[in-house]
Amino acid sequence: MKFLCFSDLHRNREAARNLVRLAEEVDVVIGAGDFANRHEGLPDTLEILADIEKPSILVPGNGETVEELRSATEGWTSATVLHGEGCEVGGVPFWGVGGGIPVTPFGDWSYDFDETQATELLSGCEQGGVLVVHSPPLDTVDRDSGRRVRGSQSIRDCVLTKRPRLVVCGHIHDDWEKQVTLEQSLVLNAGPRGVTLEIDFD
Repeated sequence: MKFLCFSDLHRNREAARNLVRLAEEVDVVIGAGDFANRHEGLPDTLEILADIEKPSILVPGNGETVEELRSATEGWTSATVLHGEGCEVGGVPFWGVGGGIPVTPFGDWSYDFDETQATELLSGCEQGGVLVVHSPPLDTVDRDSGRRVRGSQSIRDCVLTKRPRLVVCGHIHDDWEKQVTLEQSLVLNAGPRGVTLEIDFD
């Protein structure tokens, strides 16, 4: 299965138009959150991305709520928004959890969850599928500009337990497009330019 993965568009229309072009060559599109800036400008990119006809799996970032994202994607008929829930595409299970995990230092505007809440939101993740999260697993693709680790322990625990073949995240801009392997799972911090990769689920 060929994927186009992205995150953190933050109202970047040019990046959104590029993703529409790239989506023509893949089977599934994954958007790992932060389409808006502080809850403003969701339509800026989502009205462009709505031209993507391939199955598209999205989670909210910490800059938009799941309710805001669902409302803004009503015209994007091939998109599915996940947050503490899953779906199946082509026989492959997907699970999604959005928001900043753990709670960010950004204040009340940020759509955040603590590790206990995140553990509950992750609890239904199936074995061996695709996990889409806004925040990275702890100590993977989660180092900020000061090289401090900013990821989530609960997401890391989920990855080690459920062994998804692919984990797509964003959130930590300094590690955009970085990939690491956590035991059997490929973990990608996608970024706004889009990363195409292929995973064999047979």
